[in-house]
Amino acid sequence: MKLISEETIARAYYRVKPLMSRRLQIVLRRIVAKSKRYFFRSIWPIDPKAGTTPPGFGGWPEGRRFSVVLTHDVDTARGLTRCENLMALEQELGFRSSFNFVAHDYDLPAALRHKLVAEGFEVGVHGLEHNRKLYDSPEVFAEHAVQINRYLKEWGAVGFRSPCVYHNFDWLHGLDILYEASAFDTDPFEPQSDGLRTIFPVHHTKVPGREYVVLPYTLPQDFTMFILFREKNIRIWKEKLRWIAEHGGMALLITHPDYMNFDGNPGFEEYPSDFYRELLMHIKTEYEGQYWHLLPHEMATFWNESAGKTCPEAENGTSPEARLDGNSKDAKDCSGAALGESR
Repeated sequence: MKLISEETIARAYYRVKPLMSRRLQIVLRRIVAKSKRYFFRSIWPIDPKAGTTPPGFGGWPEGRRFSVVLTHDVDTARGLTRCENLMALEQELGFRSSFNFVAHDYDLPAALRHKLVAEGFEVGVHGLEHNRKLYDSPEVFAEHAVQINRYLKEWGAVGFRSPCVYHNFDWLHGLDILYEASAFDTDPFEPQSDGLRTIFPVHHTKVPGREYVVLPYTLPQDFTMFILFREKNIRIWKEKLRWIAEHGGMALLITHPDYMNFDGNPGFEEYPSDFYRELLMHIKTEYEGQYWHLLPHEMATFWNESAGKTCPEAENGTSPEARLDGNSKDAKDCSGAALGESR
């Protein structure tokens, strides 16, 4: 039985966070993550139960073994200045991705949004501010939702990822979205650490007429790998990618241009962009002809039109959609808290 809930700890942390230097924040998160890494070694980076194929899923088009979806969260103005470098890197290797922007934390030039879309990339909304305020209460969420929906329309976006990957799947029906991308198969290092335990998309249909597809990220975040754990190579990415390919799942990755260094001299909370380049080259060469690469909105559309709306069942008979709804005892046991509750 948990003596202190994740929610209580998270609220306390975000209350004192503005008083701490960024370096101290990172040091504290490293200490916590290091202790969790050993404790959760049986489900991270791979949760064996997450590989169950959804009933009725006929596989990826053209007989591809697995799918690849690339996404980026632009958390700060520093990250904004690196978006074109990142876009150029992906174009060079023949990849496309989505860029999720925070609406109020920095000035996002319309020209950058238009350029991304014109070059075959996607733009999504990453909240109004990069903090957990969105989920303080139903009233706060409703106020934010009005503005988020305005940005979705203005930017021509259909996807949303919550700041700090918080999520309340029932509340998210209030957004005008095709998909949401704040969930994950397994990630015990996030403040809200409830995993969906699936490497496939999931339909959330609780509110008729406001359905959306949940696209969980299934490869570890770059921040976790290179900033918290200070990994010196992409071994973990390769290991997880191989497992996803073996189970025919969706390899969805979050990276942040904020932490990518493109000049060869990484700072305190940066890592060489060559790590990301190496991953893309590995996908391109090791799995040539085996993967289906697409944008998040294309994946959500495919899942709606071709994959059916049946969710994969966990070994104990509870589906990821049930865990999304948080209506069963198992949902609470798996996530630590019912997802329908206030975050």
